[in-house]
Amino acid sequence: MPRVLIFANGELPDLNKARLLLQRDDYIICADGGTRHALALDLQPNLVIGDMDSLKKGQWQKLENAGIPIELYPHDKNETDLELAIMRAIELEPQEILVIAALGGRFDHTLGNLALLSDIRLSAINTRFDDGVEETLFCREQVEIHGRSGDIVSLIPWGGPVQGIQTQGLRWSLNGETLYPQKTRGISNEMLSDTASISVESGLLLIVHRRTPLVSPHFPLKCAENGGRRGGVKRFP
Repeated sequence: MPRVLIFANGELPDLNKARLLLQRDDYIICADGGTRHALALDLQPNLVIGDMDSLKKGQWQKLENAGIPIELYPHDKNETDLELAIMRAIELEPQEILVIAALGGRFDHTLGNLALLSDIRLSAINTRFDDGVEETLFCREQVEIHGRSGDIVSLIPWGGPVQGIQTQGLRWSLNGETLYPQKTRGISNEMLSDTASISVESGLLLIVHRRTPLVSPHFPLKCAENGGRRGGVKRFP
């Protein structure tokens, strides 16, 4: 299976940008309340999974009328609905798992969702969170980020120091260096072109890629006096 698309129940800041992420042959799983996002995009899920405490009655009726399978779990369970959806996706052995609307809303859920990405079973699957505005993924060995010049890329050590970091295509490069979780050195780097490459020798590196909005040529952004970066943000050497 090429790709599993999972809709979580977090925030979806821009429906039109999220629509650009869709592919015709996606296998769509909705984690409980994530069904609202799929329905807003006029998509028919292949599976809805969870305890259904966030699913509205009208949404449930639409699913039943369409004959969409629903895997119902008790409210008193050890996993979140998104964890159940990811476990089901892993069983399908896809090449890629894309999770939409996994961030925002409750902060505890956001942290828990990020932790789900660190599951070692996902190391062989191209897995990321994306909502069309912001993309989040882990680098265990090497990854490429696709965007455009000016996009913000933050490198955050997860669970301990990350050693031997090499970057290409970022304004403030790292050459075999170490980032530490108690330091903020990796925050707010910038892409120099459409592609950036990041590799690590050891550790788990969380990468957050925020796409910069397109600017009308009639209303160009003015650079700040400090070179376009906000004061107080530490640069790479």
